Amino acid sequence: MLTVSQVGAADIRALLDRYGFRFQDVADNADIPGSYWGDSEAGIIALDVFGRRDTPVHSVLHETCHLICMDRRRRDSLRCDAGGDDLEEAAVCYLQILLADELPGVGRQRLMRDMDTWGYSFRLGSTERWFERDADDARDWLLREGLISVSGSRVRPSFTLRD
Repeated sequence: MLTVSQVGAADIRALLDRYGFRFQDVADNADIPGSYWGDSEAGIIALDVFGRRDTPVHSVLHETCHLICMDRRRRDSLRCDAGGDDLEEAAVCYLQILLADELPGVGRQRLMRDMDTWGYSFRLGSTERWFERDADDARDWLLREGLISVSGSRVRPSFTLRD
């Protein structure tokens, strides 16, 4: 799995900055503030995403997408548990795949493989099959909320937050 140290915190910071979020470095082997899963998994508190050098990039993107997809009220009081319903969780997964294309050296194909390796589970058996064939509900939710845009066959993040 790609980690923060392999991709570079500067590129991650630049991506998160487009949303007004901050990436906070955590010392090696220290507990990650706001981490739901513990270990090396990213954490979120308010507008901060926390990670160490060994934090998987998919985890940073996933937690970032929770911040993007939640409403302002939840974001303002957030500490660790993003909450939300199943459809929002699917939208988070869809958006993190799109954001992977915005990180040099990552891209959606690599991120989807890492998601599968980590243990994300989808009805069709893989992240790629879900994304390509079964994620219309997540895509439609993101469109309705203004979090992605479509131009022809290209779907891109809009770099806005859900209100």
